[in-house]
Amino acid sequence: MADMLVLGIESSCDETGLALYDTGRGLLAHAVHSQVDLHEAYGGVVPELASRDHIRRIVPLLRKILAEAGTGLETVDAIAYTAGPGLAGALLVGAGFAESLALALKVPALPVHHLEGHLLSPLLSADPPRFPFVALLVSGGHTQLMRVTGVGQYALLGETLDDAAGEAFDKTAKLLGLGYPGGPQLARLAETGQAGRFSLPRPMLHSGDLNFSFSGLKTAVLMQARKRTPGDSGKADLCAEFQAAIVEVLSAKALAALKATGLKQLVVAGGVGANQALRAALDTGTRAAGARVFYPELELCTDNGAMIAFAGAQRLTFGAAAHQAGSFGVRPRWALGEA
Repeated sequence: MADMLVLGIESSCDETGLALYDTGRGLLAHAVHSQVDLHEAYGGVVPELASRDHIRRIVPLLRKILAEAGTGLETVDAIAYTAGPGLAGALLVGAGFAESLALALKVPALPVHHLEGHLLSPLLSADPPRFPFVALLVSGGHTQLMRVTGVGQYALLGETLDDAAGEAFDKTAKLLGLGYPGGPQLARLAETGQAGRFSLPRPMLHSGDLNFSFSGLKTAVLMQARKRTPGDSGKADLCAEFQAAIVEVLSAKALAALKATGLKQLVVAGGVGANQALRAALDTGTRAAGARVFYPELELCTDNGAMIAFAGAQRLTFGAAAHQAGSFGVRPRWALGEA
């Protein structure tokens, strides 16, 4: 198959991301606009505001990446876009733009699963993993362990039964009165604290399966905060203990998945995958197990168009059917196994 230039568009939540990926030359350009400042006053993402901001940003970002790549729209061979899961209105902005542009350019359009983009993003690095591998997906409302045999070949090993790790970070930060976005704020404060001063549970650590549960951990933080009314230093210690609990559970389950499958490669993807404490624990754990761990570049951990362009290109390379543009829908709820 001849080399293809794929335009990727991501608009599932509060980041607008566009990228150009060439199957022969690699990632040519990508740009992301974050809506953190827009939603900060509300303490969380406002769907209607998110959708409107995607509309404002998508064309300027397209012009930016085309200029960075030194090319024009006429060179684009296919357009991949996030079709789900995510916020319905935000997804419709990206899908509508992608399908309209594909129709105008007379090129195929390809709906991509948001989590598949995250899962495959470490393959964009200079030292990528090889199939098969175990993937730990820790992105927003998702915490899952998958056995990945190839593009589109994903077997679920375990998942969260309630709050995902990212949700637990954000909700705990909010109940502690930290700023928005909560997860990164909590992680930064945890760096100045000391784990062990407070005692928090490690949910399902010894459950005997590969599933997760984090809602009880969030509640335990609330109980500790009410009981001791920690000051600034105590709050940092509580954050450190909370982070240590999540890291211990995630790393233990990921290593257990490697052992259960007999595989020696672990891929970590999604926003929580940027957490330095988690990376340190997994680096140590995989070394001791004689395995390797792979991460996307830090700039590709959060939502971005590069992972969507790459996932779309991989789908096309391995024979996935694109469709002629013009008719489309989005899937705010979409299991990765259905992709």
